[in-house]
Amino acid sequence: MTTDADGRTLWRIHDERLVDDTRRLRLSIASVELPDGVTFEQWVFRIPKAAVMAVLDDQDRVLMMWRHRFIIDRWVWELPGGYVNPDEDPAVTAAREVEEETGWRPLDIEPLGSLQPMVGSADAENLLYVARRSEYVGEPEDINEAERVAWIPLDTVRTRISKGEIVGAASQVALLHVLAFHR
Repeated sequence: MTTDADGRTLWRIHDERLVDDTRRLRLSIASVELPDGVTFEQWVFRIPKAAVMAVLDDQDRVLMMWRHRFIIDRWVWELPGGYVNPDEDPAVTAAREVEEETGWRPLDIEPLGSLQPMVGSADAENLLYVARRSEYVGEPEDINEAERVAWIPLDTVRTRISKGEIVGAASQVALLHVLAFHR
């Protein structure tokens, strides 16, 4: 049995075989032993950090994008965001992505926290931010990101989540955090 410095039992990794390694995903298979001795193989996904931002306005609305996600073949509302460059501050990434994807420059940026959307299989940290103000700077630079950019009333967020219009983990967590603590 493997334990840490505080005596807590750990899952032991005997081996991790690389399956594929690309710019956006490192895929491997780990040989794991549980504290009771049971062993198994587990797929492991390592994905670069992402930064996501909820931009609020003075009318109790949030800036969102209506986009098609081909992997799940659904149209959904999402907060703007993207992968963090290795040499870039995540808050800068989030602000840059908002501006590129929506045409709005976020101001008064604060961190909300982070989440791991698939903690049992993936290291895919999402860093969450909120901006309380923004300024319009022009049409979005990246026309491929969204079909539509809109200010969505915060009062509609829970209904949109329950109807399946907002399904992304980072968008849901950031929005629910805003509803609970930042209104």
